Amino acid sequence: MASGPVVIEVRGKVAIVWVDNPPVNALSQAVRQGLSDAVAAVEADAKVAAALILCRGRTFIAGADIREFGKGPLEPLLTDVIARIEASPKPWAAAIHGTALGGGFEVALGCCWRVMDSRAEVGLPEVKLGIIPGAGGTQRLPRLTGIATAIEAVTSGRRIGAGEAQKLGIADAVVDLEPGEEFADRALAAVEAWLAAGTMPVPVSARPVPPLDAAEAEKLIAKAVERARGQLSPGEAARAVADALTLDFAAGLAAERARFLKLVGHPQAKALRHAFFGERELSKLPMLDGVKPRAVSTIAVVGGGTMGAGIAVAAADAGYTVTVLETDAAAAKRAAERIHGLYQGYAERKRIPADAVGVKAAAIDITTEIGDLGTADLVVEAVFEDAEVKRDLFRRLDKVVRPGAVMATNTSYLDPNRIAAATGRPAEMCGLHFFAPANVMRLVEVIETADTAPDVLATAFAVALKLGKLPVFARVCDGFIGNRIWATVRRHYEFLVEDGASPAAIDAAMTAYGFPMGPFAVYDLSGLDISWSWRKRNMADRAPDVRYVDIPDRLCEMGRLGRKTGAGWYDYASGKAKTDPVVEAVIAEERARKGVTARPVAAETIQRRALAVMANEGARILEEGIALRPLDVDMVMIHGYGYPAWRGGPMFEADAIGLPTVLGWIEEAHAAGGPGFEPARLLVELVQQGRTLADWAQSR
Repeated sequence: MASGPVVIEVRGKVAIVWVDNPPVNALSQAVRQGLSDAVAAVEADAKVAAALILCRGRTFIAGADIREFGKGPLEPLLTDVIARIEASPKPWAAAIHGTALGGGFEVALGCCWRVMDSRAEVGLPEVKLGIIPGAGGTQRLPRLTGIATAIEAVTSGRRIGAGEAQKLGIADAVVDLEPGEEFADRALAAVEAWLAAGTMPVPVSARPVPPLDAAEAEKLIAKAVERARGQLSPGEAARAVADALTLDFAAGLAAERARFLKLVGHPQAKALRHAFFGERELSKLPMLDGVKPRAVSTIAVVGGGTMGAGIAVAAADAGYTVTVLETDAAAAKRAAERIHGLYQGYAERKRIPADAVGVKAAAIDITTEIGDLGTADLVVEAVFEDAEVKRDLFRRLDKVVRPGAVMATNTSYLDPNRIAAATGRPAEMCGLHFFAPANVMRLVEVIETADTAPDVLATAFAVALKLGKLPVFARVCDGFIGNRIWATVRRHYEFLVEDGASPAAIDAAMTAYGFPMGPFAVYDLSGLDISWSWRKRNMADRAPDVRYVDIPDRLCEMGRLGRKTGAGWYDYASGKAKTDPVVEAVIAEERARKGVTARPVAAETIQRRALAVMANEGARILEEGIALRPLDVDMVMIHGYGYPAWRGGPMFEADAIGLPTVLGWIEEAHAAGGPGFEPARLLVELVQQGRTLADWAQSR
């Protein structure tokens, strides 16, 4: 009998093959060997007629052991294990609870039958790690679902719920468990019923592929490539699925394996692994070791605008009791409408039932009485971005919020130290910088002020994690991590415009680089008045020798504040962004006023300048201790600003390209931008020492 993480228990004529490899039953070498040994044991036992794979813990086999990626293959290969299961003369079934992802789902596809808990999900998310399924997923799935559905599933990497899986032909049975029922018992009963029926199903690999016109398949591949914005794996995954139309199973499997091996060592896969593991490292902070967070069950949100409504919905969905404070009855009504609208959007996208909208919206209490926040465990401020407005609010909150409660400001640029100083308990203050829309965006910068108590910081991280967010530690500076880098690179984009590039050319270059939107389209979407307010606030501190571009100020003075006013860097009269002669005229006037002769700027120059400026400012942030690790900078830029994850973030990419090369680009940016764009001391020292940012992080 098999032992270790895979153990066999015989019940009647069925051998239950238990997988127990905490925490997520990853397909380590030991698990693969255990499953292979189990096949031999089942075949050798004359009393056993079938086998059923069940998993201990909270999930089915959740996927491959990612720690093995990039290393030499360890026998037995998963492809061979699945082939043994599928070729066994005794039928195998997979009982799926929790998730069956990647290799775990491929194991299930190699079984004769699949029974799913009604709450379970399956999927092939390998593209998110820069690879494709490598153990038959692209060849077996289309034999169940058809080519089009399989291409959509493998290129998106999305999870498929049990109900949908049954409709698609993936699940042979779905089990709704009653209180006290064991999934193992129900799954065993299903296998026994299939055995009693006496019909051995055709192995998935031997089933025909539903026909699809070759031209239609090519359209699906082209669509996947376009959506990927430069990432290779979605296109390769789509091509692998399409191979099933023209190749037999064995040839398709070989082609899939070749594509997998080509991608697994590619720089994009390395970058995506960095992003994957980086997410899991964000909350592992040495200063929080052994620090217990405060208990939080009730959250108050001050301000029911776009940001506040999003925070309130995120908190309510995470199970917190939520109260929103607004200034008057009219504002409270608008806040209620916003919250209802967010849930209505969920219903329209099939995330919640339509009849749940009203119930969920009504669960968030909205008040105009500040005293109603007296029992909150955490108060999050989300009001207008004005220092005195926020300071006055916290003076009033200080009088009503209970002792021991945590208070947080959601400022984007303002100094949380000054805001905390308006209270009599600055140790219980921190920053929680959510990104809009707060109910969707995963990133939250957790800001430690000069006085923030360790358990307050731990509480902020614990709450953010419960909200399903990615919390990134930051200390206080203007713009923290993300907005500081974004403001710096914005200045350089404006230099490029003044020097000869058009906003549309810069946007095209950066979307070609992999960003979902170009920077000027983003500025128009968020509103040009936000950065204008920041520039006016800091105007008095600007040194006379600092290069300054007046073009965006002139646009704001003309009332061109972006999409919300119908015009910004682009014109939106038609409903779509279009280049505007008015903007072109302003740019030409400013060039003439400064005596600038416009010169074409190549897309490659725009891209390398952007990377250089972001990496350089990120290094300054690390020097100053604003961020603790290069990965913190990378995660902020990926999850807050759309930096392509397949590039790994600006710090990872700078290392991958080579710091000496990137330092040369930074010197070019400094020559163009002048004071404020000098190479970061950290990068200069690392180049002199022949070290990388990763080396620096490991040595700290």
